[in-house]
Amino acid sequence: MKEREKFGSRLGFILVSAGCAVGIGNVWKFPYMTGKYGGAAFILIYLAFLVLMGWPIMVCEFSVGRGSQKSCATSFRVLEPEGTRWHHYGWFGMAGNYLLMMFYTMVAGWMLYYCFRCARGDFSNMVLDARAVEARFNEMLASPGTLTLWMILAVLLAFGICALGVQKGVERITKVMMIALLALIVVLAVHSVRLPGAMEGVKFYLVPDFQKMKEIGIGDVVFGAMSQAFFTLSLGIGAMAIFGSYLDKERSLTGEAMNIAILDTFVALMAGLIIIPACFAFGVEPDAGPSLIFITLPQIFNQMPGGRIWGTLFFLFLSFAALSTVIAVFENIISFAIDLFGVPRKKAVAVNIVLVIVLSMPAVLGFNVLSGIQPLGEGTGIMDLEDFLVSNNLLPLGSMVYLMFCTQKKGWGWENFVREANAGAGMKFPVFVRGYMTYGIPLLVVIVYLKGYWDMFAPRAAAENNPLLLAGWMLVAAAFLALTGWFAFGGRNNKNKQ
Repeated sequence: MKEREKFGSRLGFILVSAGCAVGIGNVWKFPYMTGKYGGAAFILIYLAFLVLMGWPIMVCEFSVGRGSQKSCATSFRVLEPEGTRWHHYGWFGMAGNYLLMMFYTMVAGWMLYYCFRCARGDFSNMVLDARAVEARFNEMLASPGTLTLWMILAVLLAFGICALGVQKGVERITKVMMIALLALIVVLAVHSVRLPGAMEGVKFYLVPDFQKMKEIGIGDVVFGAMSQAFFTLSLGIGAMAIFGSYLDKERSLTGEAMNIAILDTFVALMAGLIIIPACFAFGVEPDAGPSLIFITLPQIFNQMPGGRIWGTLFFLFLSFAALSTVIAVFENIISFAIDLFGVPRKKAVAVNIVLVIVLSMPAVLGFNVLSGIQPLGEGTGIMDLEDFLVSNNLLPLGSMVYLMFCTQKKGWGWENFVREANAGAGMKFPVFVRGYMTYGIPLLVVIVYLKGYWDMFAPRAAAENNPLLLAGWMLVAAAFLALTGWFAFGGRNNKNKQ
């Protein structure tokens, strides 16, 4: 059997793993969530939950990857007790990676397209109001040809890098991309805070105002911070486990996971330091929501001296953030074929290029040709359904599976997990948190999961005066939760482990 590829350096592992975690959520969602929930007070709570929830789950996922030396397609089968059902989750993890790429490749294409448009000067030397910029964004969405072209470009770039291998492709190129991303974000942040009037935004962003948090609603702020901390690290579908499988045992996974979480948080905080002071400098509300990136910011760059350059650099930074995630998840997808079927890397790449492009087309057409399909109700599209399945289901429930697998006696077990997490030099995993890991974090994950369903469907049910709509979807949530429990507590099946 061919020896499994490994990372060439510790820095490569940290930057590639951080590249997977660093994505659109950091630079798109985090700044507007911070603006929506009152600034610095939200950030403090977010950081607390990142340590309390995100970091332990990341250690679990890395440990399963390194302990098995496999992707999520076969890692549970390698480590599970004989006859148990954990290996069935491999199919859900695989589905999660493909589902994520069914819309994320398109979003990565958006970033590349906007970088190209800024460089071309589409938002320069003219007066742009919100309606004009929104109209241009809608023109892009209405053009299936444009969306398809840039989506295919993102797919070819990312798979082309993966085709070169772990060290020569994924590690070497992602290292360059992440270093460039970090340099760009520092330059953009320094420029943003020096804008006239930007210091009010810096104060809003960095000085906690707990009175404002009370006005917004302490519960809403706390839950918003908990949700953002949970989703920011791309946990639950094996996207991190694969990089654990490429790592040797020289360094403890506990310390490495902490370094990655810190780097991911740094990028999110710096993204806010770019966007929020700029919003204050130009009198724009920082809680503009997802439209902040494509509608609000082009207006701001248009008003800046040298705005064409700054806008191009900003969307180049976003392109790197998106592509680093796409490359990481594509590497996981390629490993499925290698681990399950033993096919060569380049053959796995060739097949998956075609497969991912075809699977991405529903999201592309959902904004134009198939815009009449609204699976989650009025105002939603195919991309919303795909995002909902990944973000509101597979990520939280997958994280539950990894947690229980590493803490339950019917799973891999606490002792095996801690031994793997602590192998090597560096920070050791605190063994006194066993009870919290076994019961506390799963409870928090269940709260995040059920609250996500409530927030998605309760407003719609109230608007339509249809309580059965909410009841139906909450039953769906309960069914998925029960399926997750089946993996952990379903006992042994009738077949022995292969």
